[in-house]
Amino acid sequence: MSLFQAIVLGIVQGLTEFLPISSTAHLRIVPALFDWHFNYHGHARTNDPGARFTAIVQLGTTVAIVLYFWRELLHVTMAWFRGIVDKSVRTTLEYKLGWYLILATVPVGLFGLIFSHQIETGARNLWVISVTLIALAGVLYAAEKVGRRDRDEEQIDRMDAVYVGTAQALALIPGASRSGTTITAGLFRGLTREAAARFSFLLSIPAVVLSGGYEAVKKNTDGSPGAGLIGVAVVFAFVVGLASIHWLLRWLTKHGTFVFIYYRVALGVLLIVLLSTGVLHATK
Repeated sequence: MSLFQAIVLGIVQGLTEFLPISSTAHLRIVPALFDWHFNYHGHARTNDPGARFTAIVQLGTTVAIVLYFWRELLHVTMAWFRGIVDKSVRTTLEYKLGWYLILATVPVGLFGLIFSHQIETGARNLWVISVTLIALAGVLYAAEKVGRRDRDEEQIDRMDAVYVGTAQALALIPGASRSGTTITAGLFRGLTREAAARFSFLLSIPAVVLSGGYEAVKKNTDGSPGAGLIGVAVVFAFVVGLASIHWLLRWLTKHGTFVFIYYRVALGVLLIVLLSTGVLHATK
């Protein structure tokens, strides 16, 4: 991987992590479209930067979330720890939200461990990504149509955590989108778009930290980029991701997610055409 490619992929990660269009899919699609052939440790590789690179570069956008929501995260963390010994704190939203984030992280952790091999191999097939892009677009469209959108962040409860957390596990399939699945579940539960997005962003922190940390300490057997290039990608992902969070939350206060739905369908159809005509190869 060259420095230029690391910068581009970092920017792609920052732009797409929080939009419901799947950052993992774009990190897989962009190198395929430009026909980038990565060559690590002298071994020829496909134009897939790899699951390890994807998981670690997401840590950059996670730092962006932590910085953007640091006050809310601080209040939740302090309330959760205080609530362990002080029963009077256990009725507060912050204390409950701490437990909801933990509860909602369990499904993605379990599924990530059980299906880690499939996630790193077959699930990154471009046919899978194209179909998933279109399928989730249809589900998000249904959520926009039937969701009541009359519950704000203060009304999030345990069942919201269960539904949204289970939906987050589906984001392990490239093309589904972590923010896409969780925002969709939130809308089906009657949350406002902004409340669904904020809970989605907060929920991504433990999941991404766990997956990125796991990949960072795991022995580098797939020959993915070294720490230097990954570090460059992480920095660009952080900077662009911070701007992306701010933009999306402002957008959702006045607009729906339909622009992302149309984009997902268009990209999915384009991928199918390119794969069918041999311009792109599903596993190359």
